[in-house]
Amino acid sequence: MRKTFSLIELMLVVIIIGVLASLVVPQLAGRAERARRVAAKADIEANIPSALDLYEMDMGEYPQKIEDLLEGGSTSESWNGPYLKRVPKDPWGEPYHYKYPGEHNRYYDLFSSGRDEISGNDDDINNWE
Repeated sequence: MRKTFSLIELMLVVIIIGVLASLVVPQLAGRAERARRVAAKADIEANIPSALDLYEMDMGEYPQKIEDLLEGGSTSESWNGPYLKRVPKDPWGEPYHYKYPGEHNRYYDLFSSGRDEISGNDDDINNWE
């Protein structure tokens, strides 16, 4: 009775593992990018707007810049912040773009330039569409 594998048997196992990996890896790679887009959309539609709305309730208007959610930007006694722990970054590591007053949304514009970091193309994620 033999107790070892032949070279051909080992090569067949390696080939089978390679074929299976070639089928699975592309599907996982596409899901990672989709997950980043979903996370950015959640930040833009819920997480950051919650902080902006709290600021607006306290101060009477939205902040001029997103950093005001951390620092106050005012000496007003109405400020009850900080409303965020740090400047929010999108899943690609870039800060979200914030503009007040907004051009597209009636209050403010909030968006990420997406994976390519170029504003104004199809991979942007924003609060006005």
